[in-house]
Amino acid sequence: MKKLLNLFQATLLSVAVIMTSAMMPSTSHAALEIEISGGNAQQLPIAIVPFNQDNVKNQENIANIISADLRRSGMFRVLETAGVASKPSAISQVKYSDWAALQAQAIAVGKIETLPGNRLKVSFQLGDVLKQTQLAGMDYNIAPNQLRMTAHKIADVIYQKLTGESAIFASRIAYINKSKGRYALQVADADGVNPQTVVSSNEPIISPAWSPDGSKIAYVSFEKKKPIIFVQSLMTGQRITLASYKGNNSAPAWSPDGSKLAIVLTHAANSQLYLINADGSGLRQLTKSSAIDTEPVWSPDAKWIYFSSDRGGSPQIYKVSSIGGDAQRVTFDGPYNLSPRFSPDGKSLAMIRNDGGKFRVALQNLATGQVQIVSEGSQDESPSFAPNGRVVLYATRTGGRGSLAAVSADGRVRQRLSESGGDIREPAWGPLLN
Repeated sequence: MKKLLNLFQATLLSVAVIMTSAMMPSTSHAALEIEISGGNAQQLPIAIVPFNQDNVKNQENIANIISADLRRSGMFRVLETAGVASKPSAISQVKYSDWAALQAQAIAVGKIETLPGNRLKVSFQLGDVLKQTQLAGMDYNIAPNQLRMTAHKIADVIYQKLTGESAIFASRIAYINKSKGRYALQVADADGVNPQTVVSSNEPIISPAWSPDGSKIAYVSFEKKKPIIFVQSLMTGQRITLASYKGNNSAPAWSPDGSKLAIVLTHAANSQLYLINADGSGLRQLTKSSAIDTEPVWSPDAKWIYFSSDRGGSPQIYKVSSIGGDAQRVTFDGPYNLSPRFSPDGKSLAMIRNDGGKFRVALQNLATGQVQIVSEGSQDESPSFAPNGRVVLYATRTGGRGSLAAVSADGRVRQRLSESGGDIREPAWGPLLN
């Protein structure tokens, strides 16, 4: 029991130091590498024709980015198109019999053209091979550095049109990367590519939390030799001090409307939950107990705040009304449950569970109480749902080094994202970008 409580306290007391308040413009050249296992038994075969970009030099292959996104979803079987002689750039040029012979059920085509003012026009169309009809078409007027994100947005359109569900490719992830003794809070595309450093330090950085609109990240630093919560704009690099009270200030969690955050403070006693406005005003205590209350997270309807607590003797998950009141226990299955995170629809709760001495990601159906273990590691932590709720991102440790992994909510599709030389922790999946 003492060992468990020590681990529990470590979650709260881990702190960070940052050395600048401005967003650093540097970009890491080491991209996360992705390995995929498993998949949907009913994968839809689709052809992604290389986009015509003859007059656009030194640009990434947009069709490859789209193909990689769709493969990672586990929902699509992307077909090899090299054997097909024709390479249409518009649906009107598609000879459907050629693609039907390849057993494609859908086809995506497009082109990239240069525009005045160093701009690009990306045109994209999606066709139904069996019905020989166009399903979607989009034109994007972009800067050259927006090409990768545009490819993700096209993949989102394809995914949505063919599955009827929201996609996640045009979203971003944040995580902590320790490399060569230095810590960095980094933000990357959902596929782990294009990582950018937000803040860095020779001391630890922890607890990144996205604002609901994706424009800011809250995090904890030890800039003044104690844990302090900051909120930093990703556009301007400007930051504000959200909480710098006596004792520890930690575990920021945004409300669904972004107007306030739940945080953990020890300035009055042991760690307890508080609410604070997004500008740092209006502090209000939410829980009052002799236990360690930490890791708050809001329910999507903002009515409840779920959190980890040892008030029952071992770490379990509880909930309390966001306007205050008595806490209610949520988890009863298993001796040790931590790090609650809500699915976007509010129906499931991800957590870290002690599964026979191995710490793994579990999903609990809040209506039935049914629990499913979905990860396979022994030291998994920090689960975070994708914006559409179909994937859970988490950190895992293998060989003494942290890396990121993801698993579909049904446990069938698994991904391992690794960066050579880095020790990666505490992922947080951001919202979809407009």
